[in-house]
Amino acid sequence: PWREPTLVAECDPRISGCITATPCLQSVPGESEAAEASVIASIDQIQVHRAAGALGGFVSGVSLADVASSDGHYRRVRDLLVQHEVLFFRDQEQAPSVFAAFAKTFGDVLGHPAYSTVGEAPDVQILESTPENPSKIEVWHSDMTFMQCPPSFTLLQGQIIPEVGGDTLWASATAAYDALSPQMRAFLIPLKAVNDFRHGFRESLAERGGAERLAPAIAENPPVEHPLIRTHPETGRKGIYANALFTTHIVGLPSKESDALLTFLYQHIVTVEHTVRLSWQPGTVAIWDNRSTQHKPVNDFFPQHRLMHRVTLTGDQPV
Repeated sequence: PWREPTLVAECDPRISGCITATPCLQSVPGESEAAEASVIASIDQIQVHRAAGALGGFVSGVSLADVASSDGHYRRVRDLLVQHEVLFFRDQEQAPSVFAAFAKTFGDVLGHPAYSTVGEAPDVQILESTPENPSKIEVWHSDMTFMQCPPSFTLLQGQIIPEVGGDTLWASATAAYDALSPQMRAFLIPLKAVNDFRHGFRESLAERGGAERLAPAIAENPPVEHPLIRTHPETGRKGIYANALFTTHIVGLPSKESDALLTFLYQHIVTVEHTVRLSWQPGTVAIWDNRSTQHKPVNDFFPQHRLMHRVTLTGDQPV
């Protein structure tokens, strides 16, 4: 859905029936068959090795540039992503432009009000933890659920990785939902929960100048309601859609009941059997589906330096 045929001023003069400034979909007889066979063979080389029982897969036989330049590679990887919920690619080129091109194959880029970007690749955000400014996010979450239409996919690439520590964990919200009793599922499906930007960035807001710096983001992101159980728009699977970083309460329940139920759901989602863990290396790329997962950084590497590049992509309104 994110690719269009290339428009060309003129087609190859050896080809009959070409029309100026229209998609050139023809080629010299014999060449197209060979090229198509080469692409199919290349796609067939893509392999995925499951990383855990509930979610996650290590992809091999394809590069970021392959996916960015080939519709066939893209469709194969997207199918794997929706199936496995998070994919890992080792030993990829670390150029921000290559990372950005790969990311934009999967959707439109969504900015983030709290993060700076790479100068030569403004679509790429910088997530950096240093001794002077250590990472503050330590809880499980799905990205930016404070938005009316939260992100679909998020991508990270390791740039500077600590010698020890700095892993990331993901949890499958669909596996967690499937593990609930039928009675609990029936109870949860009609409920809605409130998500709030201020709740997720309360530590930053408490810093000196934090309220002033984040005032525009607060104004642009008032609290929103989302279904407590979300239906995935591509797979139709249901998943628990509440997270400890941004979700504040369940609509219509007294605070004690809301707090108790959310505490149970947060713990249930991250049951070990629902999770996968990645140990980063420079060049490693992870792409995950925010509509069906949560994730958590492991901040066990202080005072080591950790630098990641991130791209987040637009999504639809949860239903």
